[in-house]
Amino acid sequence: MPSRQRQRRSTQRATMSDVARLAEVSASTVSLYLRKPDEVSASLGERIQHAIDTLGYVPNLMAGALAAAKTRVIGVVVPSMVNSIFATTVSAMQATLRAQGYQLLLGHSDYSEDEEEALVRTFLSWSPSAMVVTGLKHNRKTRQMLSQSDVPVVEMWELGSNPLDMLVGFSHYDVGKAQARHLMDRGCRRIAFIGARLQVDSRASQRAEGYQTVLADFLAGTQPIIIDVGPKASAEVSSQAFGQLLDEHPDIDGVIFSNDLLALGATFEAQRRGIAIPQDVAVIGFGDMDFSSSSLPRISTVRPPREQIGRAVAEVLLARINGQDAEQARQSDFGFDLVQRESSAVVPEGQTREEHHTSALP
Repeated sequence: MPSRQRQRRSTQRATMSDVARLAEVSASTVSLYLRKPDEVSASLGERIQHAIDTLGYVPNLMAGALAAAKTRVIGVVVPSMVNSIFATTVSAMQATLRAQGYQLLLGHSDYSEDEEEALVRTFLSWSPSAMVVTGLKHNRKTRQMLSQSDVPVVEMWELGSNPLDMLVGFSHYDVGKAQARHLMDRGCRRIAFIGARLQVDSRASQRAEGYQTVLADFLAGTQPIIIDVGPKASAEVSSQAFGQLLDEHPDIDGVIFSNDLLALGATFEAQRRGIAIPQDVAVIGFGDMDFSSSSLPRISTVRPPREQIGRAVAEVLLARINGQDAEQARQSDFGFDLVQRESSAVVPEGQTREEHHTSALP
């Protein structure tokens, strides 16, 4: 049987009649507005749109003979299509779902809540069998649409309270704490955090919060240093930010980066300035990108469970679609691995930089 949660949510889905009643117009006028908005007066259109927004109404583009149908499509919204982290997760998800006859309808929000809202509205219009979104942070309209939909919903790549339905991921706050403790264990006492999109990337900002917690707990009185390089997470902007950090805080001996590409840019700047990593400054990133294990120095990082998340999302969705009670899988924590490489390895006293590169852990 479908779970009680799914039954409860499906009974709350707003209908066209609900919109018509709230807007005080006929259902045919609402239908005309949805199909040909230019043929409805501006005043009526505003009333209808206000009712749609208030109720979280999503028009069913398969109404009529197919009104009760569900496509064998699953809508997926990720923050970025170019980030290989999310690409790996989506690929694993698709492989599992395709074996059961489902395909993905994929869109990227570019870390914009408004764009995510537009994608969710569009995907729900096509009667998907399920929806997958990234993270727990959504605007009010998106939460309303997903909560009132009659399909299973998975929020992935994050853990936290008040999930919409099912949650598959790991704690980014714990990642930030683990990164800071790792550098402290290697003797670092002036540690900074450099990230991108911290105002809109809630997962990166949670890692920064974890870093701040460790500083407050173990290095009382030390002020956290957090630099946001903005929306362009490139090696070039990271190189500039790292150089500025060294100029303004020459005593910095450890830096946490919100991704490995930013960490790579810092190593380039260090080489230009004759700064030894990790002897002078230890560095750790996030993501375990393909280049991280072959750069010079090789970059210490946190490896997220990219493929495991994708497979798990597919499996819990298939279980729910097939009517199995997935209450026990409401929130799945897959943890993460901290991978130590040369950029944060302990340097034995008296060892040269070249000797250290040769002997450091892979």
